[in-house]
Amino acid sequence: MTDLSSFLCPITPRCPDSLLARAKSLPLPRVALVNAGAAIPLQGLREATDLGLAEPVLVGDPSRIARIATEIGWDISTFRIVEAPGETAGPVAATLARKGEVDSLMKGQVHTSTFLKALLPSAAGLRDKESVCGHVFHITMPGSDRPLLLTDAALNSAPDMATRMACLGHAIHLARTLGIDAPKAALLAASEDVTPGIPSTGESAEIARLSLGRFPGAIVEGPMALDLILSRAAAVNKGYVSRVSGEADIIVVPEITTGNALFKLMCLGMGACAGGIVMGARVPILLTSRSQQSPDRIASAALGVIVAAMTKESRYA
Repeated sequence: MTDLSSFLCPITPRCPDSLLARAKSLPLPRVALVNAGAAIPLQGLREATDLGLAEPVLVGDPSRIARIATEIGWDISTFRIVEAPGETAGPVAATLARKGEVDSLMKGQVHTSTFLKALLPSAAGLRDKESVCGHVFHITMPGSDRPLLLTDAALNSAPDMATRMACLGHAIHLARTLGIDAPKAALLAASEDVTPGIPSTGESAEIARLSLGRFPGAIVEGPMALDLILSRAAAVNKGYVSRVSGEADIIVVPEITTGNALFKLMCLGMGACAGGIVMGARVPILLTSRSQQSPDRIASAALGVIVAAMTKESRYA
């Protein structure tokens, strides 16, 4: 039997110092952990709290939360606990965010689809009917603080052009908040040629064209195959003229399977650190996973601080 562990990277990921520094320079957000009665999500929020990235609000079954907190040795006596057992936790957390009582929402012991169904429908009051939410990963490689923003690898499964355009907008906004004034974005496809049999190639070309007026100052190119996105040498060898090849700040994927596979390959096979966040709602939404390591959870919490401050600025501008 072939041992696939040889494909796994032995390097432990590291949350980038620049991301932590930027987050710690901003106001401390009140973070609601939705369905907080489980060890892994509680430990994740504890790590964020200890680093000065969160003021916890624990939503769920109070007795269960207290028991799990005792088991992991975390004193939660000074934190706000909101009673909302079972499937009521999501709607209650949405109400807290809508009323301005919390600044971001973090997934606890709840299935992702259940979590998001409680928060993202317009009836929940956390987004305007015309707004489109998108997930963005902030990915850094070992030994580097340079981020690569990947969207959408976790929320929109088969996005149409309008959704991909919205996701691109979220990533550009985040890139500029992170200090990248003229972000370079690549629209990933199977080929750099527009091919009728591959609809995402034509859609990518149209998104790139529309971006000229929609996102002034950003450089958006596509369709681009992955080798052209990552390697300037590949572009030279293929005679592909590009301002983005080898220098992309953002990759926009055509659908979720591609993005999810790319993100997991970078983490499992290359030792990358990936913090992830949903943008486009009234507050940022942190989709932490049980399979993510501590640096990934910390990076997600740091992104939550940054996007919470960014969202408040946009709302009151």
